[in-house]
Order: sequence, then structure tokens, then C-alpha cells
Amino acid sequence: MTTASGHSATGPEPPAARSSGWVAALSWAAVALEGYDLVVLGVVLPSLLRDPSWGLDPGTASVISSAGLVGVMVGALGIGPLTDRYGRRRMMIGTVTAFSALTLLCALATGPVVFGFLRFAAGLGLGGVLPVAIAMVNEAKQNRGGSATTTLMTGYHVGAVLTALLGIVVIPALSWRAMFVIGALPALVLVPLLAKRLPESMPPTAEERARRGNPMTALVRGGYLRSSLAFWGTSFMGLLLVYGLNTWLPEIMREAGYELGAALALLLTLNVGAVLGLLLAGRVSDRIGVRTCVLVWFTAAAVFLALLSVKLPGVGVYLTVLLAGVFVFSSQVVVYAYVSHHYPAEVRATALGASSGIGRLGAICGPLVGGALLSAGLAYPWGFYAFAAVAIVALIAVTFVSRDVEPAT
Repeated sequence: MTTASGHSATGPEPPAARSSGWVAALSWAAVALEGYDLVVLGVVLPSLLRDPSWGLDPGTASVISSAGLVGVMVGALGIGPLTDRYGRRRMMIGTVTAFSALTLLCALATGPVVFGFLRFAAGLGLGGVLPVAIAMVNEAKQNRGGSATTTLMTGYHVGAVLTALLGIVVIPALSWRAMFVIGALPALVLVPLLAKRLPESMPPTAEERARRGNPMTALVRGGYLRSSLAFWGTSFMGLLLVYGLNTWLPEIMREAGYELGAALALLLTLNVGAVLGLLLAGRVSDRIGVRTCVLVWFTAAAVFLALLSVKLPGVGVYLTVLLAGVFVFSSQVVVYAYVSHHYPAEVRATALGASSGIGRLGAICGPLVGGALLSAGLAYPWGFYAFAAVAIVALIAVTFVSRDVEPAT
């Protein structure tokens, strides 16, 4: 039996379906590597802070963390428009190659200055991965709604979970440098697969590019200005939460009296909750809509962040951290799903890159805020109250996204 299109009903999948599967799987793997690379600094910081040869304090460590995030911001803002103008495939291959090579070089850093420069340079490639990957999976799986984005982003947190697990085992047995070597090695397999299996995207012709102009201008025309400002503000707050917690949660928990092993286990728990939250958020957003889901998720994030200020015994602290992870991290991912469905396809990567890139200012502020609170001796419990307030501001900001423009299809 054949279908109207001529394919066998029981035969192999058509090439487009197979291509869609490769896009989802390879994009997921790229985002997992990004998650590993961006979280690894939080895992190695307790060791670096106690290494007398480096002479780091929380303030200097915050500057290094922020240097990497500045690179991520610049990369996201620059690569998003390039992706819409010149195609998805080549940008994905280039970004993964660049950040993996520079991550490997981080293992050879001889001091804080070189290390900070390499983190900045790696961030340029890391910043481009997310807008390219989200644009690709949304175009390959248009019928999946918000779940396409949230499923993709489980890769980030799987990478983060692996970072925490490996940190517990690798750092005591080898050194913090081994964590960067491990983070770079998967590219030896992934980059050839990207080159072989990702479909060639169809970038606009030179004539079409000239007619459209700069993709960034489309974000502030035709009723999109209000939405863009709202998304940028929400992403600022959402990424402040993500990077502030991933960078400083182990050290904050050590300030609260937990041993290093327990503090790293809580970081692991936070990111396990993030993966669970993404799986849940995707299904919920498909049922109730991404806008409503964002509002619910930021509200719950504020509640559980405030609860972390209470020092609970035994399993209680792990449960609270798990639930905070469920809502804090997936809140920002649902924002990306909202962005992806709010703008037309021809500027989708640009819109995602702008939200991610401008939001990285919040990611830069997150480690700085945490470092300042630690230096002042206020990180526990006041840091969690500060993070809860950030979630409330994000909740308010997203309500200003315009509902007068038609969602993208």
C-alpha cells in the first residue's frame, strides 16, 4: 500500500523524516556539550579558589566567569543574524568546532589571565550554538510546539549533570584540568557527524538578503518592538538565575555548612530537577500555551528559591533543590519556545540570538551578584531571597509581550 505521495506505508521513512531525526539528535548533542562547558566552571571553582598557586578570591573568579559569558553574549548576538542570512548547517559546525578547541586549551592555562581570555574566546562559539539549534529543531519539527524546544534543552542539563558527576570523581582523582579535556573530546565524533548528517539549509539569495536588510531591524518593526523588549528583559532575569545558581550554588551551600561532596551533589540535584522540569514544561506548554506556562513556571521558581533560604534536614534540602531546578531552569527555556513561535521563520535565529545574547547580560550579572554576596558574607540565606526577587521581575516582564501580532508558523 502506498500513500498519496508515493511512499510505502510500511516502507522506510522518507528522507525528510530521517533528516528531522538527525537534526534533533545532533542538535541535542551540541547543546549537551554547551551545557557541560558552561557549567564546568562552577564545578572547578571550589578547587581553583583553594589552589594557592592561582591566588583566586570570589571577586576574581567572578570576573573570569563573566569574561566567558561576555563571549557567549557577543557570539549569540553575532551568529544569530549570520545564521538567518547564510544558513544553519555551516554555523552549527563552526560553533561546535570553535568552542571545543578552545575548551581543550583551557586545560593548559597557566594562570587566571590566560584562563579568562580562553573562556571568553570559547564563549564566542558557545553563544552561537543555542540560537542555531533551536531554530533548526523548530523548523524540523513544526508540529511539536513548545516540546521541541524543551526536549532539545534537556541536552544542556544532561551535560550539566554529567559535569557534576564527573567533578565528584575526576577532580579528586586527577585534577580540575582533566574536566576541560573531557569536555572537548566528544567533538572528535560530533563534528564529523554534523558535517555528514545535518541537511543543507537554504539561505536566502543575495537578492533576498538585500530586500530584507538587517534581520535585527525586523525585531523592532511591525508591532514587535514591545515584544522584543519584554523578551529581552525576561531573558536577562531568567539567565541571571540560571548562571548565578550554577556558578555559586556549591559555594553557597558550603557557606551554609555543607561539605564539598554534599555541595556538588546539590548542584547535581539542581540539574536533575532541570531535566525533569524541561520534560514537564514541554508537555504543559503544548496543552496550556507557552505564555501561560512561562507565567506559572516563574511563579513556582520564586516560591522554591525562597524556600532554599530555610536550612532543612536530610532529604528535605535535596527535595527543595530538586523542585527549584524543575522550575528555575525550564522557565527560561519556555521563554525561548515563546520567542521561537512569536517571530516569523526568516528572523527566528536572529530573535533567538538577540534574546539569548541580551539575556547574557543577566548571565554575567548572576555570577557577579553571587560573588559579591559571598564576599560580603551574605550569600546564605539572603542570596536565595535575591534570586526569588529576580524570578518575580521576570514574571512581570513577560506579561508585556504583545498579543497583537500573529504567532509564527
